[in-house]
Amino acid sequence: MAHYIFNLVSRETAPRPGLRERAAAFLRAGMWAVDRDESHGSSLVVGDLVLVYLGAPERKLVGRAELASPLHDWSEAEAQACPGDSSGGVTLAEVEEWDPPVRMSAVLSQMDPSEKAKADFALGVVRITANEYATAVAVAAERAT
Repeated sequence: MAHYIFNLVSRETAPRPGLRERAAAFLRAGMWAVDRDESHGSSLVVGDLVLVYLGAPERKLVGRAELASPLHDWSEAEAQACPGDSSGGVTLAEVEEWDPPVRMSAVLSQMDPSEKAKADFALGVVRITANEYATAVAVAAERAT
């Protein structure tokens, strides 16, 4: 089992209204759009765990899920159900939305600096360590109590 961040970013420098709602729509549909040429896309397998992240400038984790499928082209029914206009991606199981979201700075403050974890990513699918994943989930659980 591998661990990933699904990084959703705005191409604008200011926070884009609706970015969080877009992520929530994907989570509620149980689907996440991933391009075929995305780094790590071909490595995604059933059972992998993902964190859903709103990248810069927001830098917030908004949920987590387990992959229910590898990367594939959407079937006709999936294409109709998936928010947006992507041609493929992965299906999700055990989806959990985090409200309020978790600031990445709160997660990074709980990690050993030697792990070299960071808050900004150029890719849409980012492989992370099991410890990075566990730390984020623990911070989210603390925030919820």
